[in-house]
Amino acid sequence: MSANRHEDWLLQAENDLQSARQLHAGGFHAQACFTAQQSGEKALKALCFYRGFDIVRTHSLFQLVRDLGENGEVEEYARELDLFYISGRYPDAFPGGAPFQLITEAQSGRALEAARGVLQFVEDRLKTA
Repeated sequence: MSANRHEDWLLQAENDLQSARQLHAGGFHAQACFTAQQSGEKALKALCFYRGFDIVRTHSLFQLVRDLGENGEVEEYARELDLFYISGRYPDAFPGGAPFQLITEAQSGRALEAARGVLQFVEDRLKTA
């Protein structure tokens, strides 16, 4: 993938975060968590493509952070968001109950904070590149 598409990935990450905020406000906490995860993933992929990665084959934010050679607070945000890639969508991610019954408002609030943190981290890296 061409590095010049990184802006498209970043714009979509920002839009996903806006969507996650709306889902959170509407009480759709499982969906907010998954959408926040998507925002973080797309933001990190934007940075990957900016840095010249040809292809990115993972959905794990933690793995993307490692692949980028980064660490620190962004690593913690990545760990938080990785929890919701499967569990925010699929009923069989838990021993019983659907995700919307189990994921809480507090969890979606933390997911939003983590997604915002990842997005800010990527924007900062792009400014200093």
